[in-house]
Amino acid sequence: MPLRVLSTLDAAKTQYYHFKAIIVAGMGIFTDAYDLFCIPPITRMLGHIYYKSNNSRIQPAAEAAMLVVALLGTVIGQLVFGWLGDHVGRRRVYGFSLMLMIAGSTGCGFSMGTTQARVLASLGFFRFLLGLGIGGDYPLSATIMSEFANKRKRGAFIAAVFSMQGIGILASSIVTMVVCRIFGRKDDSTNDADIAWRLILMLGVVPTALTYYWRMMMPETARYTALVELNVLQAARDMGRVLDVPLSQIAEVDLVPPSPPSYPLFSKKFFFLHGRDLLACSALWFLIDIVFYSSNLCQSHIFKINDDGSAFEAAFKVAKFQAKVACYFTIPGYFAAVFLIDRVGRLRIQVVGFVLMAGLYFFCTYLYIKHSTGVLFVMYGMAFFFANCGPNTTTFIVPAELFPARFRSTCHGIAGAAGKIGAMIGTAGFFLISKAGDDRNGDEERTRIEVILITLGGICVVGTAVTMLLTRETMGTSLEDNEKEYADEFVQGKCFP
Repeated sequence: MPLRVLSTLDAAKTQYYHFKAIIVAGMGIFTDAYDLFCIPPITRMLGHIYYKSNNSRIQPAAEAAMLVVALLGTVIGQLVFGWLGDHVGRRRVYGFSLMLMIAGSTGCGFSMGTTQARVLASLGFFRFLLGLGIGGDYPLSATIMSEFANKRKRGAFIAAVFSMQGIGILASSIVTMVVCRIFGRKDDSTNDADIAWRLILMLGVVPTALTYYWRMMMPETARYTALVELNVLQAARDMGRVLDVPLSQIAEVDLVPPSPPSYPLFSKKFFFLHGRDLLACSALWFLIDIVFYSSNLCQSHIFKINDDGSAFEAAFKVAKFQAKVACYFTIPGYFAAVFLIDRVGRLRIQVVGFVLMAGLYFFCTYLYIKHSTGVLFVMYGMAFFFANCGPNTTTFIVPAELFPARFRSTCHGIAGAAGKIGAMIGTAGFFLISKAGDDRNGDEERTRIEVILITLGGICVVGTAVTMLLTRETMGTSLEDNEKEYADEFVQGKCFP
């Protein structure tokens, strides 16, 4: 018999606390996206301030480093905070990851020095610190939302949390454009530009800092308290406080304490029962992040947004382009995922998303060769739509649903870390390939970008195959049933297709 508190959670009607949890958890994802995706226009400003001798263009290696260093911190943060979430508790480390984000974001604005080397080294350090906090927020936000949600709307709730990534991307672009317009009214002063990029980096943390109190007031999830700490009574009390359910309805009548864990993480039995799921989640997140981050962070280079004019004008152009992509394609894709995820299922959305992305990237290659810029923008944007109404969202959701409570945060962190390794490879690879050789030879660079677009389409084909071979559907099932059903399959010898 399942515990009454968990059964009540699974069957609970959608109520105020669910929406509060979405906002609180979503603000962390908002800050993640703001800080990760505000850097392309900022690198244009840095080029005008510190690379005047290089035609006001930041060196490709330096630009790649600014993008990758935060992702490296994210990899470490996901592994460390994912593990801590299962051993210390979701709520206890949730606030600490937010504090790291606040410290890292604020530190970026106070990067020391005024010379090229000092500023970039200082900025790199604080972006690494910021990445640690961002990495911690991923597994904790997904796990907390999955463990609070009812099973009927669980996918939509987690997708709604993740949709704040799109809002964060748009917010970073809007803030950049507003700051550039305000400072750009004056003369093109290097000092003004140096203040502007710091201000842009610092402003993104404001919405998240405002939710810090509510994040600290959240109780521990009932699943962690009952299934990991083995304190069923406290789990019932916590849920009675936040959900519109009387304690008498969720208190156990004949309490049989949950059995303690029967096997440790990474044991032979763990790999027998959950190895395929962990492999699928990690591989798919790795593949989609190669595509998503390289396409998103490097889109200004694909569309050749020039550096003409002042530092403010250069940054404004990049931010405006990012805002268009976010408004027309990125955010609608997230909202479509929220609507469809519990109606169509994770598996179908992921397969369809990968297939359509592959076709769109192959078509974009053809359009890029033909210099069809207008149609290319639409097709390129549609690839973002189907990424977000597809594998970019499902790879965030599924790891929070497949694993037992005592391993859930750790496994989500491992899968997410694999994804950010893919993001690092995709982003650094883009710059190493597209900017190799003589920058003055535009034809050579175009050929390299064509190769990159074809490669991204090929990666989506691989993602389709991995999804169809290894991914399980989790729509409409209890988190505890996901583990039980897979254990039954294992006993019956049906673990692998």
